[in-house]
Amino acid sequence: MQRIRLRYTKRGRLRFTSHRDFQRAFERALRRAEVPMAYSAGFTPHPKVSYANAAPTGTGSEAEYLEIALTAERDPDKLRELLDESMPVGLDIIDAVEARTSGLADRLTASVWELRLDGVAPEDAERAVAAFNAAESVEVQRMAKNGMRTFDARPAVAHLETLRPQADRPTDQACAILRLVVRHVTPAVRPDDVLSGLRAVADLAPPVAAAVTRLAQGLFDEETGTVTDPLAPDREAVVTGNPPVAEAAAAKAPV
Repeated sequence: MQRIRLRYTKRGRLRFTSHRDFQRAFERALRRAEVPMAYSAGFTPHPKVSYANAAPTGTGSEAEYLEIALTAERDPDKLRELLDESMPVGLDIIDAVEARTSGLADRLTASVWELRLDGVAPEDAERAVAAFNAAESVEVQRMAKNGMRTFDARPAVAHLETLRPQADRPTDQACAILRLVVRHVTPAVRPDDVLSGLRAVADLAPPVAAAVTRLAQGLFDEETGTVTDPLAPDREAVVTGNPPVAEAAAAKAPV
């Protein structure tokens, strides 16, 4: 059995696609591309697709990941092209590697986010970010299944800074850009929780909803403060000639 890991995006209006909607679109793409999928056992077999840490509905993303299991080998690059052609524009399959290491989900320990705050002056955002970074604790509330939940959002935030708006974006109105690196902890701290924290510590309240995009997710390097590519170990394994995970497991299995 071959396993392929894919990176995909949620762009433009497709950022409002729910995870369930993406699953349906992706399974249709698998059928259109005639991918030789492995299926689960039982009364209702379904394609073996493993999703990892999907972004919340309403946020854009350049770094979503999943893994599929195949019954016949396929070239990852050609498979990526076929699937991308079968997906709606905005839900783009942008990378594919054969799984040659274990634990993809274990390598998704942090995310890099961009938060665009229209109607917020950069200097106001800078003051709010400074207050957030200086705080030892930032309590926020979020509605959960069992009611309102209060938790500290500060420890999960590894880095928060303001950036200058890009030159190709409108500058006729106030706009602040934030770059956020957040660790994946329990309970999960999302970008909207950090915005709630900025409101709590500095009364920063954007007049319109923030445009939020995940730029990257992967293993967080505590020394450098960077988030590394989670597919890099699989690409490196190809260069070193390490066998795929399935082959390695079969080789260790007792006869």
